[in-house]
Amino acid sequence: MSDSKEFDHTKHHRRSIRLRDYDYSLPGLYFITACVEHRVCLFGEIENGQMRLNAAGQVVDRFRNEIANKFPSVEPGEHMVMPNHFHGVVIIKDSRELPVGATLCGRPRTGHDLPQSHAGHAKGARGRPHRAAPTLGEVAGWFKTMTTNEYIRGVNVHGWKPFPGRLWQRNYYEHVIRDEEESNQVREYIAMNPVMWHLDAQNPDAMPTSAPDLPWQV
Repeated sequence: MSDSKEFDHTKHHRRSIRLRDYDYSLPGLYFITACVEHRVCLFGEIENGQMRLNAAGQVVDRFRNEIANKFPSVEPGEHMVMPNHFHGVVIIKDSRELPVGATLCGRPRTGHDLPQSHAGHAKGARGRPHRAAPTLGEVAGWFKTMTTNEYIRGVNVHGWKPFPGRLWQRNYYEHVIRDEEESNQVREYIAMNPVMWHLDAQNPDAMPTSAPDLPWQV
């Protein structure tokens, strides 16, 4: 793959920077994209505008569905496994809405760690902190680790194509979905991703495009 095909992180750096002082364990909808290192296509191919998953792509899809089992306060939303990246909506639920006895995952957090409007969520009786919901980064990190481990097993046992260095790029891209209109736009973008593969910035053979630069595109 030539250097000219490499993803320009300096051009797209704004999408990889977390919002300053934002608590990514707060309830809400988040759009994330994780990309394969060097944009190598490992998870299948696009045929007639539809994504055809290979065995590795099915593993990525399976672990997306396992997120809720690992993190009871997190619900996976719409998603799409593409040849060399993954799009998905992550829904972090309000911990007060979870069933009694549900075990939360994540780091302990006190009211001092949260914005004023959410400080009350983190305190139990007499202000003692409880286990907070996981951060978006913790969810993404678990997903990337588990899929990497399973892919390595596929290389060793089933002869899958080895990946260069690491399976996923070190960072991931996120967008906080702020309202219903954005939510609908993100869902449509995810659903249309295979159809628009020939224009996708992650496609090594993509055609040049002057399409609008939306905040959740990478």
